[in-house]
Amino acid sequence: MKKKRRYPIGAEYYANGVHFRVWAPDHKKVKIVLEKKEGKFESLPLKSERGGYFSVFVPKMLPGDLYSYCLGDSEKGLPDPASRFQPYGVEGPSSIIDPHFEWTDRSWPGVSLEGQILYEMHIGTFTKEGTFKAAISQLSSLATLGITTIELMPICEFPGHFGWGYDGVNLFAPFHNYGTPDDLKSLINECHNLKIGIILDVVYNHFGPEGNTITQFTNKYLNPEEINEWGDAINFDHPSSREFFLTNAKYWIEEFHFDGLRVDATPWFYCKSKEHILAALTRAARSASADKNIIVIGEDETQDVTLLKKYEEDGYQFDGVWNDDFHHSACVRLKGKREAYYTDYLGSPQEFISALKYGYLYQGQYYTWQKKGRGSPTLNQPSSSFIIFIENHDQVANSGNGKRMHQVSDPGNYKAISTLLLLGPNTPLLFQGQEFGSSAPFFYFADHKEDLNLLIKKGRTQFLAQFSRLRTKNPISDQFPDPSDLMSFSVCKLDFTEREKNKELYRLYCDLIALRQKDPVFKQLRNIVMDGAVLGTDAFLIRFFGKENGDRLLLINFGIDLDLKPGPEPLLFAGENVDWEIILSTESIEYGGEGTPSLLTPTWRLPAHSTVVLGTIKKEGKREKIYERQPN
Repeated sequence: MKKKRRYPIGAEYYANGVHFRVWAPDHKKVKIVLEKKEGKFESLPLKSERGGYFSVFVPKMLPGDLYSYCLGDSEKGLPDPASRFQPYGVEGPSSIIDPHFEWTDRSWPGVSLEGQILYEMHIGTFTKEGTFKAAISQLSSLATLGITTIELMPICEFPGHFGWGYDGVNLFAPFHNYGTPDDLKSLINECHNLKIGIILDVVYNHFGPEGNTITQFTNKYLNPEEINEWGDAINFDHPSSREFFLTNAKYWIEEFHFDGLRVDATPWFYCKSKEHILAALTRAARSASADKNIIVIGEDETQDVTLLKKYEEDGYQFDGVWNDDFHHSACVRLKGKREAYYTDYLGSPQEFISALKYGYLYQGQYYTWQKKGRGSPTLNQPSSSFIIFIENHDQVANSGNGKRMHQVSDPGNYKAISTLLLLGPNTPLLFQGQEFGSSAPFFYFADHKEDLNLLIKKGRTQFLAQFSRLRTKNPISDQFPDPSDLMSFSVCKLDFTEREKNKELYRLYCDLIALRQKDPVFKQLRNIVMDGAVLGTDAFLIRFFGKENGDRLLLINFGIDLDLKPGPEPLLFAGENVDWEIILSTESIEYGGEGTPSLLTPTWRLPAHSTVVLGTIKKEGKREKIYERQPN
């Protein structure tokens, strides 16, 4: 019975049965083993199609029924490469899923990158339960905080009981320990009901090293000519292998209503086709979004502007890219350590000004750590296309001890940089718990078989060896938790009572986000002219020219109290018939500071370890209240 399929691969459920289709060009025959709810087993051959595909329609199959494939003469059952759910893990049978869901987000318009405040979330550690359902209970708090889009770390099926998700093997199946596909849809649906977007972090440059049976169907998924840092490189030039990944991108957006993708490690997408796979990927994602807006964000350590260029410029037309340069400058400034990949940063005022104005700091200059030029020119790209952060999953874990930035830096300067993060023209990203100063670490953790666990621990040790401070008389492996230890995972879970315990920092984050979203200047930074100036070794300013809405000034001082005598910087002058008024100071007592004295006495005096936000007012006038404080 011929069925009109939605996707070229996988099991598709219909009212009268299920249609199965799989790509296995290395085999002459494929059979399916069916396990129905009543415990009955049935084996059926699939019909061969052109291009190495096999298919069959099986009537009376129901959601929850299990199945697996046997290749050639083998009797070993393998999960479907396009399985929608693996209730027993990567080595178990696949489950039939009814894709129907009662969505209530029909009026949701989707998201555009401009104006977003991103929030990186790992489902397994975001709540004590570590499930999609449990995460729903915290969404209203994120909405109150002002988060506009969640960036969900990978959730496809991976081996073991816990992990980051970057070693997934069943790319169409949500990880069964997090919940069912319907649980995930409920999470996304509630996000949209609360006016929060949600995008998915996807890993398409390799398959995970354990539980990966897809290459038993065919090795044509792999590209033996290229070397990949994490595993076998993917063959993006074969039409069917390419189709597999493009289908996956469309699937998450169409069937689960994700608002876009964050594409991991794009430099390892090897492709010789006329249209590069990354350009095809963004096209496929947008074609799946119907009439709503989506965003596609890339992670590119090499800082190649091709990701951001338009299709007509031979680019891949991503909406945004992670900007590690901002993080590295912030880390050097806050921690004072310049080693390994922090070697080429000073944490200087000019670095922050340039990062906010131009995006990447390295746009082709020589990069000492890598002994070659790094980056490409991005001067003409919109500021919002650069995702900036002072914490993310990689960088917290790469500290070795998993400590959060606020735990290893001066409190005043941490709040000062947080203000720059949230009020600058780039797109800010927070890592889960950052907003309330979470004490939970974030380690690298992965649950594999013993031999692979040993290799992973060895590899992690070798990676951290680039930091000379960890190369002591004690082995590096003894200085941080074993990635395969359950405790390495469990201690990373957030404690939401810390919102109240650390209420001063939480209040600051709430107020900064409210200021960004409601202030007439900060909420439209794309249309605002910005400039900056260095005021001293540890101090600088950023000025936003808001025209009829007045100007805004950020005064950042990472050093001791600074008297600007003399003060020959014209950006400090408010203008004709206007004065400066303090809108917010990170040294306010309500944020855990020591108070902010007058800045003009009559020369400028910048308080130590702080950022002060000012706005222009007409002389003898009073500023209209910009925002109401969010409830704690």
